[in-house]
Amino acid sequence: MFQAQSDRTSKVQYGSLYTFLRACVFRILSKGPIPNHLAFIMDGNRRYAKKMNLSPGEGYRAGSSALMNMLKYCWELGIKYITIYAFSIDNLKRSPEEVKLIMDLMMEKLEGFSKEDILVNEYGIRVYVIGNLKLLSEGVRVAAEKAMKATAKNSRFVLLICVAYTSCDEIRYAVEECCREKVECEEFKCGIKPLDVEKHMHMKVGPDPDVVIRTSGETRLSNFLLWQTSYSVLYSPVALWPEIGMWELVSTVLQFQRHHSYLEKKKKLL
Repeated sequence: MFQAQSDRTSKVQYGSLYTFLRACVFRILSKGPIPNHLAFIMDGNRRYAKKMNLSPGEGYRAGSSALMNMLKYCWELGIKYITIYAFSIDNLKRSPEEVKLIMDLMMEKLEGFSKEDILVNEYGIRVYVIGNLKLLSEGVRVAAEKAMKATAKNSRFVLLICVAYTSCDEIRYAVEECCREKVECEEFKCGIKPLDVEKHMHMKVGPDPDVVIRTSGETRLSNFLLWQTSYSVLYSPVALWPEIGMWELVSTVLQFQRHHSYLEKKKKLL
């Protein structure tokens, strides 16, 4: 019994020390520019499950826990926008069992956002679910709509969840909507400008990302935010997504700060 109490005390002390260390590190980082928008390609859930001898479902749940921790760290650091690539249209080609597994977990998390979720209430998270939602099952689509409605009044922290999404599909949709608008208003003689397309993008609800992070060491964008990442820093930590933590976030911010002045000068030339 005494040993168990001692172990619990040690865990509490370690947790308090880690929280204090994190606060100190974040305060130092905050002396420099902090990104306003981070976008994550959450790569490596299946490889993590295989590495740890877990079922695929346990791998995805570990990835979900990593996301919750990352949201907490980003909020503490003052980052307002987070975009995650949760499910690509191309992922629909995976086995029906795996697709159902991911969709069930996603629906569970979205339903949590629409309820009295502690994370949502404390951080003031507004949720947007972005993508070709017609491709989702009715259950996931309804859960997404409820989560967006339930968090619509929040504004301190914004989470954009890309589901049934690819950048090519987003651009196709935006161009079609732009053309339809031009035909209705008989404005084709003015041509189509980038701003005309951008106002119909799914991602118009947030600024372009400052940094795109793809875990597991991969450097491909995989059809993610191709329109919005012209001046984004790309960072590829070797950690698999469920392994991502505070130090990967610290490295991300340092990479951003290293390139910040150069990117700001490039943007001003536009």
